[in-house]
Amino acid sequence: MNNLPEIRRSKLKKILHEKKNIRVMEASNGLTGLIVENTKVDGKEYDAMWISSLCDSTLKGKLDNEVVDFTSRICTVNEIMEVTTKPMILDGDTGGKLEHFVEHIKLLERIGVSAIIIEDKKGLKQNSILGNKVEQLLEDKEIFAEKIRKGKEALLTEDFMIFARIESFIADKDIKDALDRAETYVNAGADGIMIHSYKKDGKEIIDFLNVFKKRHPNIITIVVPTTYSHFCESELNAYGANIIIYANHLLRSSYAAMIKTAKRILKDESCDVASKEDCISMKEILGLIGDSND
Repeated sequence: MNNLPEIRRSKLKKILHEKKNIRVMEASNGLTGLIVENTKVDGKEYDAMWISSLCDSTLKGKLDNEVVDFTSRICTVNEIMEVTTKPMILDGDTGGKLEHFVEHIKLLERIGVSAIIIEDKKGLKQNSILGNKVEQLLEDKEIFAEKIRKGKEALLTEDFMIFARIESFIADKDIKDALDRAETYVNAGADGIMIHSYKKDGKEIIDFLNVFKKRHPNIITIVVPTTYSHFCESELNAYGANIIIYANHLLRSSYAAMIKTAKRILKDESCDVASKEDCISMKEILGLIGDSND
């Protein structure tokens, strides 16, 4: 397994250069990393892994508000890196304090992560899926741009990328605000723009892509169709999305399965039916882990 940092770090840029449009799946530990690494259907596979702060926090029983510190996040990254080879995009939340962000960027680049996405919020970070049910505070665009600028200046290679995640629609701002922020972040050196929305129709996303890609056809654009999941990849690609991230689907599906099994065993006062109907064999799981170490 060839997963040396300098080789792994450069993979994302190479894939984007070759394919233009890629799909990315959430990985939150070694096992889910192996699933993303090895899953193939009809010649299709995932191009990269998304290391989600939401999933990482949830698996630790914590809120998604940056309570899990960066050192812990790096432990998760290393756990996945040890058993996989696909490039990684790290969910960097707000990026934290400027001085800390610069140091974090240096570390991520050194260990072989390919990119980080940071969002333009301030204060106590609230998960974007909550939308306007909670207070979503946006950072001043120039302050956020300076974080991007300093992060880029700290890099030692051209492999590592910094993507700016725009939260205008999450804070119920209009497309003008989103596009204005995008221009500022691109001018600051952002390698790409992630545009996010909690609304199910996806109209805000499409409207943004239609305008932004005309202005910046060569800038990478990223979408996360968690709420507007009825769009297929080819549609989003046609509108200009280069990276599609499936941000939390392995976590959500595993949670549903675990709750079902836990309830069935309580009800039956036995694990017999659950073992037969709801569980795969440990031999199959151990086979996946064993194959990764060959």
